[in-house]
Amino acid sequence: MSFTFAPAVREQVSLLIALAGASGSGKTKSALRLAEGISPSGKIAFIDTEARRGLHYADQHRFLHADMRPPFHPDRFVEGIRAAEEAGAEVVILDSFSHEYDGEGGIVDWADRLAEGTPKPGITEPRTKKQSNDWWKDWLEKPVESPGNWKEPKKSHKKMMGALLQCRATLIFCLRADEKIEIIRGEDGRTQVRPLGWTPICEKRFMYEMTASFTLSPASPGKPQFDLPHKLQEQHRGFFPKGRFIDEECGRALAAWARGDKPAAQPSAPIPDKPTLRPDQGSTATEERALFVRAREKARAGSEALRDWWDRLNQRQRDELAAIQPELDRLADDADTRDDFPGERSIEAA
Repeated sequence: MSFTFAPAVREQVSLLIALAGASGSGKTKSALRLAEGISPSGKIAFIDTEARRGLHYADQHRFLHADMRPPFHPDRFVEGIRAAEEAGAEVVILDSFSHEYDGEGGIVDWADRLAEGTPKPGITEPRTKKQSNDWWKDWLEKPVESPGNWKEPKKSHKKMMGALLQCRATLIFCLRADEKIEIIRGEDGRTQVRPLGWTPICEKRFMYEMTASFTLSPASPGKPQFDLPHKLQEQHRGFFPKGRFIDEECGRALAAWARGDKPAAQPSAPIPDKPTLRPDQGSTATEERALFVRAREKARAGSEALRDWWDRLNQRQRDELAAIQPELDRLADDADTRDDFPGERSIEAA
């Protein structure tokens, strides 16, 4: 097989955008406004896993609607997206995509079912392998111990992600988010609850595949919270000004960029790929350098470790790390790829 190389030109780039947040944070409305900016002709498809709640916006926005019911198997999301593309959709909204992870028939539910097993009809108390050598005779599907029970669900999720990355329509994922907390003991000896921020409900590497992602809050629905987890590359920062709603203009700017047009908006100042520190910058530079070193250590431990550590940083530290955020994303992704379910390899080798 031969390869043909040509000068790199940005044209018809696919967009994958995630909007995460709690109930009332404006995810659905923001997704529809963004979609209308990307596709002014209204070629928008809405895959609804939330009992037809997307139809609440039918009087305000124009879109094709599909009611998706359980099971929320990864393959069904691929099937829905392909059907939307065949119907002529330029933008596909999936609300809520969190069901692929923790919904009925999602990958968590699938893994739990494999761990529990399925007894044969008529057997209410099936034996386990600790109780009998021929315990397996009681089972229609034998229980699979962790992490082996995750093997099939993870493979299905990866297959789905491969299909999503090849999609030519723009995909907008609405995701539920949980507020993480940490139970600590204060200096006075009393138990305290410390908030750690909002975490999207999805497979742990999913957000790293996005072109852009935002966390929305019920305190200011529809406005990205840049002190919360997000992914926004330098070339897209000017499309989403701080304190502004995600709207049609944001979508138009993204669509123009994806077509290869010159962006109408630019960041106020370019962000270097790496920090430029001088020895004469004193203690501030030393602290900053230590922060970068620590960030890279966390990234090399994987995306989950990086996210947990990032949630505990203050805004000043996050602003400083923006200069190397693409590098941190790459390091974390590489670590996830290397360490991806070591249990799978041991099972396959057995």
